[in-house]
Amino acid sequence: MEHHASTFSGVSFRQSSLNLESEQSLPVLKKPSWNKKKSLNLSSSQLSTWPAYTPGQVILQNRKPCALPEWQRTIKDPVSLSVAKPRYLEDLESYLRKELQALDLTKGKVQELKLQPYREVFEFFMEEFTTYKPLLASIKNEYDLTIAHLQQKIHSLESVNAVLVTASDQCTQQILAFQEQEKNEMTKLKKERLYLLDLIDKMKEDKCSLETQVAKMRKTVAEEYLRYLNECDARKLLLIDLNEMYHLKEEMKLTNVQEHKEEDTVKLTLALKMARQDLTKAQVELNTMKANYGDVVPRREYELQEEKYNNLAEKMAVLQKDFSDLQEEYDTMLEVHKQVSEERDQFYNDLINVQRTSTPRPQWDKCADVIAGGAERWSVLSEGKTSDQLVDVLLEDLGAGLLREKETFVGKGRSEKVPIYLRCDGLVRNKKLTKKEVVAILKEIWREKLSSDQQKGKRSSLQEFFLTFFQRKYGDALAFDWTYSIYETIKLYRSNETMSLFYHILIGALDEAVYHAHLQQLGTLLKELTAADTANTGQLTREEFSLALKSAFPLKTEEEIQELLEAAGYKTEYDTIMYKPLFFEDEEGKIQLLVIKLRNQYVTEKQAYLCDLQAELGNLMEVRPDDLRTAFCTIDPGLAEQTLDYYIGCAFLVPKEQLDPTASIPIDILMQRLMTADLRRQVVVSGDAKCLPSSTTAEEAESPLI
Repeated sequence: MEHHASTFSGVSFRQSSLNLESEQSLPVLKKPSWNKKKSLNLSSSQLSTWPAYTPGQVILQNRKPCALPEWQRTIKDPVSLSVAKPRYLEDLESYLRKELQALDLTKGKVQELKLQPYREVFEFFMEEFTTYKPLLASIKNEYDLTIAHLQQKIHSLESVNAVLVTASDQCTQQILAFQEQEKNEMTKLKKERLYLLDLIDKMKEDKCSLETQVAKMRKTVAEEYLRYLNECDARKLLLIDLNEMYHLKEEMKLTNVQEHKEEDTVKLTLALKMARQDLTKAQVELNTMKANYGDVVPRREYELQEEKYNNLAEKMAVLQKDFSDLQEEYDTMLEVHKQVSEERDQFYNDLINVQRTSTPRPQWDKCADVIAGGAERWSVLSEGKTSDQLVDVLLEDLGAGLLREKETFVGKGRSEKVPIYLRCDGLVRNKKLTKKEVVAILKEIWREKLSSDQQKGKRSSLQEFFLTFFQRKYGDALAFDWTYSIYETIKLYRSNETMSLFYHILIGALDEAVYHAHLQQLGTLLKELTAADTANTGQLTREEFSLALKSAFPLKTEEEIQELLEAAGYKTEYDTIMYKPLFFEDEEGKIQLLVIKLRNQYVTEKQAYLCDLQAELGNLMEVRPDDLRTAFCTIDPGLAEQTLDYYIGCAFLVPKEQLDPTASIPIDILMQRLMTADLRRQVVVSGDAKCLPSSTTAEEAESPLI
């Protein structure tokens, strides 16, 4: 102890006084009362410098080896360190135990109460050891400052806790309010559902009554047709009888004339002689009259003849015009009759083939017992669908159930034949996505890809972007879970237009330009409809809608325009329809009938376009670029050069710069490749070619579907 005291003798008085002042400035420190010190009955004579009274070798032995002199490091006989505690230490421990036992630990702030005895013991220790008092006071000061800081932080956290409790109560009340609102909405929707079910039943009854009326009308028409046939046959028999009677009458007249001639031969001879004399006399008079009045015509006769001539000329002109009209109608009727005859023969052959190969119509009502949702859901799914469409609906529902049961998919491997977005090994997790989630993800992919392509200045591959999108969003480890899950889902839902189009583009069955061209086509139509709505009411009449369709699609025929009008919902000439809802798309990707009809017409027009191209190519088995270019220019003179290069590039799978003029491909492969591309006829407007519409010649537009 003496040694340690000497080592700290160099502490300055100023530093000690500063430490003491800092100690006195602490508000939480309490100076120990000297009464408590006296209660310990300690005096300086009783203090022990434990373990200083033991031999000096022991103290030196406790030092670190590096601090010992060289001659002491070789001591081999250790001295025992077991010595008794100092008296002062035992008194301090006894005092601490008594103070702790005297505390009432049932009150609040137990930890602060327990800390106070320890503070007092530490104060006693500092007061007795004045040499170390500045150092110990600074240590005590730092600990007290830390404790005060932590207590202040605890108080602030308690206020935050109160705020959190209040916010939690408010959130709970809001949740209860939302649940009550949702309950009311569910009740309202159930009532609406019951109303719609009643309406469906009423419409079914009306349908049954109409079918009954149609059956009765058909029976009546059949009876009238049989009666007409019987009257026609009777009329033919009557005409035959009349003709026979007429022939018999003529034969009887000829027989009577012959008999009369045989009886009056003498009279006839005399009559003939007198008739010849009269004829000679009349001939002389006639010649005299011709010589005298050959050039004279009475004025009255002349006017009468002129009037007759004018009337006959007018009648002749009218009859000639009627004859021309009848001739045209006759030719038209002959052509229509020829077409109807061909269609009748074709329908008859189709009927025979169908009767030979068809099976009995299945009872689709049996599916209501198997499909989820029962008869009610099946009636909604099957309403207005053909047998082929019902098979697709049934397969999609069953496939969706099996897909939900799968937990994982087996990777297709890393072969080059496997698409890049499916190129992985092992098992991948099934995300079990709903139609709503898949449609939302597909729309997000299209938006991201359009933005990326605009930044790069060129169009990237959808297969590569499909994988890159999920790698960037979820990382390489989870990307294939999403690609497999979405691929299997869109492959299943073929009847969903949004999923089906994305799937065919993803597998390469269609070019991506088809998607962008369809969006631009819808954008053009919506723009024309908005321009036609001059009053900005959101409604258009049938005539206004028809004019907008013809302006947006000049190449469509009257029949196609009529189909689009019916798809839009126009039934009479005086109907007005809200045109903006025709472009709505629900959360599951279901689109309106007008958009579906536009897509179907696009497919039909492209097939007709390719048929004309194949007919123009003739019997060519191998087609070269020049042959294809000539054929396109022949069947579509208004084709732009840029669009023509795009068509040829799609056919030969190379850009214009890398095209080999001597290369050739088979005609069937050519047609398959062109079927995947975006092909459409172009119209010439004021000497310039205008595509209706084409994603290869116009800037891509955002989707107008809402």
